[in-house]
Amino acid sequence: MSGYGVAAHAVDRPDKVALVHHDRRITYRELDELITRASHVLRNRGVGPDARLGIALGNRPEWFVAALGAARLGAEIVPVPSGATDDEREYFSSDGEVAFMLDEAELPTFLDALHGAPTGAIADPRPDYVTLRAYTSGTTGRPKAVVRPTVDAAASIEGLVRYYTAYGLDSPDEVNITGSPVHHIAGFSGPHSGLLLGHTSVILDHFDAGQWFETVSRERATYSWCAPVHLYRLMSAPDDVKAAADVSSIKRLLHGSAPCAPSLKREVIEFFPSGAVWETYGGTETMGTVITAEEWLAKPGSVGRAAPGSTIKIYDDDGEELPAGEVGLVYIGSDWGRGFRYAGDAELTESVYRGNLATLGDLGYLDDDGYLFVVDRRKDMVITGGANVYPAEVEAVLVTHPAIEEVAVVGLPDDEYGEIVVAVVVVTPGTDALDADDVIVFAREHLVRYKAPRRVEFVAELPRSPMGKVLKRELRTTFSRPPRFGA
Repeated sequence: MSGYGVAAHAVDRPDKVALVHHDRRITYRELDELITRASHVLRNRGVGPDARLGIALGNRPEWFVAALGAARLGAEIVPVPSGATDDEREYFSSDGEVAFMLDEAELPTFLDALHGAPTGAIADPRPDYVTLRAYTSGTTGRPKAVVRPTVDAAASIEGLVRYYTAYGLDSPDEVNITGSPVHHIAGFSGPHSGLLLGHTSVILDHFDAGQWFETVSRERATYSWCAPVHLYRLMSAPDDVKAAADVSSIKRLLHGSAPCAPSLKREVIEFFPSGAVWETYGGTETMGTVITAEEWLAKPGSVGRAAPGSTIKIYDDDGEELPAGEVGLVYIGSDWGRGFRYAGDAELTESVYRGNLATLGDLGYLDDDGYLFVVDRRKDMVITGGANVYPAEVEAVLVTHPAIEEVAVVGLPDDEYGEIVVAVVVVTPGTDALDADDVIVFAREHLVRYKAPRRVEFVAELPRSPMGKVLKRELRTTFSRPPRFGA
């Protein structure tokens, strides 16, 4: 697979633009040199095959310069949200056994070191394929590292080529646009894949509908990945902005990570070129299904059939495979056997597997044609704007506030974010008055912003079962509001 990767494209198409960010246009030749320099700088900071690099940067080319520099050293990357608190960053550094953390504070020093670094290749460079030690909230309060089996880089690239060929994105002239956070697997995958395949990748600082439309028009972008929150923002943009946008170049608008309201999806399908809107289902752990616009219109609500290299089965609680039409736990299999494990937690890993198939905790059924319909999601997990939030983590922080006696955190439907984090609070008797802003500010002091509640409700007591368990279903029913895109 020598024809893939930045180093190969620097030889075969050196003047092709690899990355675009604001006014910067970095060719493959220039990017290859930056990556080479980065490999020398990172090696001097202790990064290598047995020592990981943590990256806590926003969306910018240096994210990929550093990641690919580490890849050539044989190191893994621990992606960290750029807005992570000190406590969260310390957790990622410790749990991920990070040798060096490249964050905004370290970036100026890193850039200075790049300028003076050697331009000669390091000895025995590894392929330009980034291996992530990605984190997911999984089924515990603290994020868990998802570790994939060791697979030869050439085989991984071959699988990637198979995916992009299936997506119809196999031209060397493809242009990707990314507005999702690149520390998230979904935001990372587009640019990373594009650089492997020789595409041009346009990186936005964050997702802004007007900027996204303008950039697609200017750069003639051919594909992009969006969470439903992004689709909502695109369709909610002013009419004049949408009218001025030329989206005719878009071949594939991929979306996933959270449920998408059917009415919103229909609006997106009608706005973009015929057949452009595809949906995927899976998680940080594994890829599951894919469905085209035409298939979805024929089977509205489905998330598709098994993606290339994947298998989908439905099991009941006793481990019996269920026939078409019957609801049970959704299990995903991979051609590679067991596709992942949770680092340092063999018990959790075993709990999600049946043989070589794993569940993300979702309930669903297959129809007679093998199309998957997801009817409910993993217990308690909130997916807001495509990012996973585990309520136990948020509750553990909020309950330390002296004026909060009890708190239950739930996800409630929201047009923009798919779901929002909502805290239902019981105030400690005899304490000073507490309002919603107090709770939100306190949460943001201790949690990355997307995990903090966007809404706070106050109750005299939390509803409980006879066994004392908080009835979160009742809270969801009580505080839900009908969304605009609800049907």
